[in-house]
Amino acid sequence: QVQLVESGGGSVQAGGSLRLSCVGFGPTRNCMAWFRQAPGKEREGVAGINRDGRTAYTDSTKGRFTISIDNAKNTLSLEMNSLKPEDTAMYYCAARWTSAGDCVWRFSTADFPDWGQGTQVTVSS
Repeated sequence: QVQLVESGGGSVQAGGSLRLSCVGFGPTRNCMAWFRQAPGKEREGVAGINRDGRTAYTDSTKGRFTISIDNAKNTLSLEMNSLKPEDTAMYYCAARWTSAGDCVWRFSTADFPDWGQGTQVTVSS
């Protein structure tokens, strides 16, 4: 198990932007993702990426959020634009290894053994 560390959260007004980063997953992980959890709600997937740069997004963030990975630095990023109050949540980085040819994005928390502590994003109207 690896220890992931997120950074970059903060408070912004609606329409603003933030960039989150995550480090700590190393070369033994090849499927990385961002999840978020709002108060009183279940943790939900936001976006995923594999080492080849192939991405997947959930409908709630598609077109506004962009996930990327720097393999040389083992850094995962999430660029968030046009933020809405409903994007307010704790954002978590997650990682796993798959021996299959693709990550197969179900965005199930049970698929990921590695998690960070989270970084808070608050969007005000």
